[in-house]
Amino acid sequence: MIAISGSAADQTSPPKPNAATLAEVRQLLREVPLIDGHNDLPWQYRKRTNDLTAIDLARDTSKLTPTVITDIPRLRAGGVGAQFWSVYVPPIPAGPPAVQAVLEQIDVVHRMVARYPETFELALTAADIERIHRQGKIASLIGMEGGHSINDSLAVLRMTYGLGARYMTLTHTKNTDWADAAGDKPKHHGLTRFGEEVVREMNHLGMLVDLSHVTDETMRAALKVSQAPVIFSHSSARALCDSPRNVPDDVLEMTARNGGVVMVCFLPGYLTERARIAMAASEAEKARLRKLYPENSPRYQKALDAWRRKHPSLHESSLTDVADHIDHMRKVAGIEHVGIGSDFDGFDGAPDGLEDVSCYPALLAELMRRGYTPEEVKQVAGLNLLRVFREVEKVSAQLKSGKK
Repeated sequence: MIAISGSAADQTSPPKPNAATLAEVRQLLREVPLIDGHNDLPWQYRKRTNDLTAIDLARDTSKLTPTVITDIPRLRAGGVGAQFWSVYVPPIPAGPPAVQAVLEQIDVVHRMVARYPETFELALTAADIERIHRQGKIASLIGMEGGHSINDSLAVLRMTYGLGARYMTLTHTKNTDWADAAGDKPKHHGLTRFGEEVVREMNHLGMLVDLSHVTDETMRAALKVSQAPVIFSHSSARALCDSPRNVPDDVLEMTARNGGVVMVCFLPGYLTERARIAMAASEAEKARLRKLYPENSPRYQKALDAWRRKHPSLHESSLTDVADHIDHMRKVAGIEHVGIGSDFDGFDGAPDGLEDVSCYPALLAELMRRGYTPEEVKQVAGLNLLRVFREVEKVSAQLKSGKK
């Protein structure tokens, strides 16, 4: 029996982690890798023209403008054992420019790993993750965010896999020609025939099918087509926050039957109703300001900052809310199907208690406070994702050999 604590609406801040529990969590993270499904640090480099000297990860990055909440000291403090680095590019413009952009972002990850070889090593398999973690390094994986990056080409999909991409989110906020996105008006009502081919080719390659950002219809269609377990690299539970980016209970149940994993996102607008409503208002304000000023201009940023100061509820959420989403997924799908996908450096603001990449132990300590066993904490931290990754590799090997 798990003792569920009150939600963030009932308290001003998450409970302070017990020192002994934190020490136990840190020991667990020495035994198994903490695997985060989604971090947008490569996009922070792209904001700075992909100049790797513009962000020194060996030092505290919190004073940079724009702010960066990922750096090596804080990754170490957070006990991170493996990280999927998102190679996101905007869905507009699509076509060849998106292909070039994603190749440039994959290049950023390769160069970043090479720049800090004492800390990072590129991982291509589940076995790589475990080996690199045992060596005391952070396994670095590449996740493509948005199927528009392949420009409707299975050949491009295969080549990005060859360059190290190990998952692809089928859409971002806009529909592709073959799949519907949660942020767009439904066009295909799931997957087209080519969309089904994309999923099958990903199964054949051994690339994880990522269903974050897609519509419910696309989630269900991909789950029916995929012969391998799927992931949601950064999504939360619809039952607790009614965002189309979150996963409804029936899809949580389908994901459990598929053997997949949902990696809980930390973005406040996906955690609480109040933050979701505030995020919608923020997006409307951004759209208004874009009509007045260039998006990257000082005037745009000054006006947006002033609006945010008047609307503090935009980030009203806490570590407790994230734990509530994990609780819900555990109840509906089972502990074997829950993971962590922060989306750090991909959004403004953060839940109280989960301000940056140093904070994962506090979240896991909260799970232990609620009654999770050490083995269950290990599953959420990384063992579930490792199991899925191994099964995806197994299915790939069977398909390549002609077995079913």
